[in-house]
Amino acid sequence: MDPTTDGDALGAILAAGAYAPPYRITADEVADAWGRFDAGGIDRTAVPGADEDALTMGIAAGRRALSAAEVSGSDLEFLAFATTTPPQEEGDLTARLGAALAVPDGATRQSFSASTRAGTRALSAALSADPDPGLVVAADCPRGEPADERDHAAGAGAAAFVVGSEGPAAFVDAAEHADPTPGTRFRRRGSDRVEGLGVTSYDRAAFARTVGAAAEGVGFGADSTAEADAAAVQSPDGAMPYRAADALGVDTGTVAAAETVSDLGDTGAASTPLGLATALGAGHGRILVVGYGSGGAADALLVEAERDPPTALSLEGDRAVSYAEYLRLRGEITPGNPDGGGASVSVPAWKRSLPGRYRPRAGECPECGGLTFPPEGACGECGALVEFETVELGPDGRVEAVTRIGQGGAPPEFAEAQARGGAYGVAIVAVEGPAGGSASVPLQVADGHDAPEVGDVVRAVVRRIYTQEGVTRYGVKARPVGPD
Repeated sequence: MDPTTDGDALGAILAAGAYAPPYRITADEVADAWGRFDAGGIDRTAVPGADEDALTMGIAAGRRALSAAEVSGSDLEFLAFATTTPPQEEGDLTARLGAALAVPDGATRQSFSASTRAGTRALSAALSADPDPGLVVAADCPRGEPADERDHAAGAGAAAFVVGSEGPAAFVDAAEHADPTPGTRFRRRGSDRVEGLGVTSYDRAAFARTVGAAAEGVGFGADSTAEADAAAVQSPDGAMPYRAADALGVDTGTVAAAETVSDLGDTGAASTPLGLATALGAGHGRILVVGYGSGGAADALLVEAERDPPTALSLEGDRAVSYAEYLRLRGEITPGNPDGGGASVSVPAWKRSLPGRYRPRAGECPECGGLTFPPEGACGECGALVEFETVELGPDGRVEAVTRIGQGGAPPEFAEAQARGGAYGVAIVAVEGPAGGSASVPLQVADGHDAPEVGDVVRAVVRRIYTQEGVTRYGVKARPVGPD
């Protein structure tokens, strides 16, 4: 069967991207702190940086997927975003996500939350919408009480897929199943902590029964002889997907071919999408995709790849943290911003500057062609007072000067971020223009990265800047790439 032309194909994946924070905490580190580690099958988990959340991780994965597909955000007709950990309980994050990715204002947007099944629900919604092309993004960073097994398993990461009607990897079947099992995993209203009743046999049976029934809908299940090269299965810990292998009708090696939980931890709504992206990146041709939401319901999708879709996966973690650093990064032991401090920038004023916050813009001089940032006043090259043409700067630049802001040296609005992430770098970066030349732009260095040196190449990434009046401001920071 040719998945790119088969009339029964539901849709296709054109490319995939994935991102995980660089911070990692090991199971041994948690065990040293608590005398035990209660999340089986996990070696270490990914920890969001002080300036990272589900939205910033989703932007990072989305940019990678678009780049791999060689598709511009402005070409998208559809955008879906899935997370169980939105930065705000109410508010449509597809607006901010779309702005950061340059998605047209009129594109169809859908948000999915309140269940770890949200990632596969977003994929199913894209199949129903049949965009040409569209983008599906799933990002998550769940957490529990520090002593709880769910917190020991908690990780972070994001995956994104450019989808369309035809492409190298086709969705050839889809099914879902619901079986009411209250209490298996839940988060109370107003809380940011995942809980459960802790009835292990009940949890395991609910998971296996529900995902197995969904898998039967796509030709798998306990009594099936169907085969897959990889199975991307919801992974609340490192043991549950393997325990469900028989119910899914696959062996444990098929589950291992797509698993990310041992290195990233429980990534919530992004768990199954990350498994799918990993399987595609490894060149697997037939992939069973199963998402599960406690309560409980499951989705099953079957993907067949005629050829490998392009992927851009960034899932490595090279910054080990202690348990104390882990608590600090999560804000468990930080004091928050000082009362009444900070230079107030109103939300309407911030809104007016949004295009340049997500993608730096400079003014191009009509007299000499020089670039000036910000795009106002006299030309920085020839000094002429002109009406600039606004141009979007490229993602990369070279450090011209750098300093480090130590404890107590940051403006009050940055105090909480500094308490969580420590001293941070600020650089003057010569950011490349679209047709040559560069403009000098001041940028914070993204958390999780050491301050670069003069001459190093950095790349623009979107991160949290600070929060005022309950509204988080996002904007560009510099991620070191290294010297030439």
